[in-house]
Amino acid sequence: MFKIAILGPESTGKTELAKSLAAYYKSDWVAEYAREYVEKLTEHYTFNDVCNIAHRQIVLEKEYENHNFSSDFVFFDTDLIITKVWFEYCYHEVPEYVTNRLKEGFFDLYLLCEPDLPWEPDSVREHGADRQFFFDWYKKEIEQTGKPYVIVNGFDKQRVENAVKAIQQTFNIK
Repeated sequence: MFKIAILGPESTGKTELAKSLAAYYKSDWVAEYAREYVEKLTEHYTFNDVCNIAHRQIVLEKEYENHNFSSDFVFFDTDLIITKVWFEYCYHEVPEYVTNRLKEGFFDLYLLCEPDLPWEPDSVREHGADRQFFFDWYKKEIEQTGKPYVIVNGFDKQRVENAVKAIQQTFNIK
């Protein structure tokens, strides 16, 4: 099973891409836990909240680590890279367990969503004007993993088609 993480700044279509790719490949997708968690908060998130999110992300990854599944892929609608960046950006500190988990290299491919879609504000999005800044930061972090990545762009079906093409090329699938 190939494990694919979909990353990108806020409002770049990560969730829709994860759902669409899972449907295309008839496989699983794992929703972004951070969104679910933050939507339930009654106050602004804290360092401990981001720790809880990171721990849950690791648990979700471990569920797919050593199991045999019938599909060839699983798509994750985020990765610890985003959590790591959030720790650094907000608190100037990254817990060692996050760094250590990233060093393990869980994912086989990263799809990095370009901020070419229109910004759509919602209750948890914070940085519409900084999407390029975060895109560049995520790209740098992905490159440090040494894992393959592809930048995905385009609107609607074209974005999905571009991602499918990248997956097929990366894993030599016809």
